[in-house]
Amino acid sequence: MTDILSYRVGLIGADIQLSKSPALHMREGAAHGLDYTYELIDIAARHLPETALPDLLSELESRGFAGTNITHPFKQAVMAHLDDLSEDARMLGAVNTVVFRQGKRIGHNTDWYGFYESFKRGLPQARRDRALLIGAGGAGVAVAHAALKLGIGRLDIVDRDKARADHLAADLNARFGEDRAFALADAGQSLPFADGLIHATPMGMKSHPGLPVDPSLVEARHWVADIVYMPLVTELLAVAEKKGCQVLPGGGMAVFQAVGAFQLFCGREPDAERMTAHFADMWRSERAA
Repeated sequence: MTDILSYRVGLIGADIQLSKSPALHMREGAAHGLDYTYELIDIAARHLPETALPDLLSELESRGFAGTNITHPFKQAVMAHLDDLSEDARMLGAVNTVVFRQGKRIGHNTDWYGFYESFKRGLPQARRDRALLIGAGGAGVAVAHAALKLGIGRLDIVDRDKARADHLAADLNARFGEDRAFALADAGQSLPFADGLIHATPMGMKSHPGLPVDPSLVEARHWVADIVYMPLVTELLAVAEKKGCQVLPGGGMAVFQAVGAFQLFCGREPDAERMTAHFADMWRSERAA
């Protein structure tokens, strides 16, 4: 009789109790015949400060975890506590997946692939001459890379920390060629001229309510992509849908970054279509509730 392989993985972040990652990963693990558990390590639920990150990584290692996903606010901060980085993580300067292997912590980034695949499937005909990205943090750097890989001609970047937006624009221009990315002071300098909006901050989550942009700037001709998926329909997407915009919920990115993370954690090739269908089932259940 073959022993069942066991994998314990997790997600470290803040205010993540509504995350769909545990269900996504564990159902896919079960489909592979694995004993696969996924645990939320929520600093808000544990009443821990952000400085607890090193201790949390050590805790998971000592408990025999195969690895952990990383989300807000740690995608950049975690890099100081790792032994090595994948090429993507090093290039982007952000990590969303850490693998524990042979006593080492290896950081990876599957976020950019997640957004790339989600956009290709969800907005295949969208105009891509110019777009606005709101957020230049750990998720923003991955989404920005994906946006230019998708062929968006000009990417405007707005972040409450203008220096961070400047830095991201400079990195993108060095990687993709001059005059592809521009850091701007506010959304009003971009949206009147842009085809679409990409939102990559925590705003819209239950713990960060509100809209990342003045709704009067959003027009029916825009497409709007949000990386937040807790809730699945954010305030931004609700406004955009009401105005008649094409919208891309964050669920697609969540699925495809999970596809990449699952493979890294257990070395098995997940079924992306099955994981997409599972997420859609969860989405329909939440909408119906």
